[in-house]
Amino acid sequence: MTDDDNWDDVSFVISSRYRVETLRRLSEGPATPSLITDETGQSIAHVSRALRELREDGLITLLVSEDRRKGRVYGMTDTGEAVWDTIDSQNMAEAE
Repeated sequence: MTDDDNWDDVSFVISSRYRVETLRRLSEGPATPSLITDETGQSIAHVSRALRELREDGLITLLVSEDRRKGRVYGMTDTGEAVWDTIDSQNMAEAE
């Protein structure tokens, strides 16, 4: 990944507080949408949208079978970890 790609991804994440909070939670370890909802206080709709967007951008991945509808577990990709490290180290995540 080039530095420009990293900054594009950083910009993408920080443009939504829901993506920031979802990625922040996944930086602590894999989680289900319900767990993210419980721990962040976001609605399940916002978490689901953030997960879909982060996954489409290659920052997170589904750790269970695509066929699984309940108990879906998500984790960060290497790219997602690099992007979160940049956001965190540059204090670019709004404090909630």
